[in-house]
Amino acid sequence: MTLRDLQKGCTARVTGFHYDDDELETRLREIGFAEGDEVELMHVGLFGQNPITVKLNGALIAMRKNEAGVVIIENPIT
Repeated sequence: MTLRDLQKGCTARVTGFHYDDDELETRLREIGFAEGDEVELMHVGLFGQNPITVKLNGALIAMRKNEAGVVIIENPIT
């Protein structure tokens, strides 16, 4: 399951990254994504469901759904 599959208002734990795009993974790590972090989906955009807003380590982060597809998560906690 990836972050793009998470439902609005749900929280899940990051377990890894798809390694198809090393540059994108590096950017995600630079903004704070790491294995073990809890992430909550806060908002989904209207048109094409872009961008999405997630809460990570107390910060709100806007990202594209295709970027969220790189972040592997466990089944939702809530």
